[in-house]
Order: sequence, then structure tokens, then C-alpha cells
Amino acid sequence: MQTTILYIGRDAEITVVMERLLNARPEWKGICVCTDEEAVALCEKQNLDLVLLGNGINAECEKVLRAKLTALQPGLKIIQHYGGGSGLLYGEIMSTLN
Repeated sequence: MQTTILYIGRDAEITVVMERLLNARPEWKGICVCTDEEAVALCEKQNLDLVLLGNGINAECEKVLRAKLTALQPGLKIIQHYGGGSGLLYGEIMSTLN
């Protein structure tokens, strides 16, 4: 079974890279968006295992986003990811899911 991971970031170029990295692993299904509205709409339609909050999301947006997403999917794991290599990304994801 695939683990569905949503990445939310404000930089479109980084979002493209994240989508490639997340989907490089067959056990992960990565979905990447740049707006909170896209994230909430996706969360309404699809079951998610993990949300990664990326660059450019300020503290107030993060607070609102966390509240909206967990209201839609209680128990949803949400962590911050601000960069680093693919090894760091893998470690963050695996430690959060385990």
C-alpha cells in the first residue's frame, strides 16, 4: 500500500523538485501544491497519511492550515520540512510515520 504525502510550499520550483523526490519511491505517492486552498480541497477529497509544510508558510498560515486539515482528517500527521537532501527528507518522513 502506498503512503500518500501532501507537500505544501510557496515556491513553485521547489514544489516540482519535492514532487519528483516524493514520487521517486514506489511506496510513496507525493502530491505537491502551492496554495492553502489547493491543500484543503485535496484533503476534502483524498485520504492523506502525512502533510509536509514547506518554505514560505508563515506562523499564522501554518496555524490556520493545521486546524483546517486536522478538522477534515483528525489524527493527520503534519510536520515542517524546509529543505535538505533526499536522505533528510526520507528520515523525516519515516520517523514521523513510525
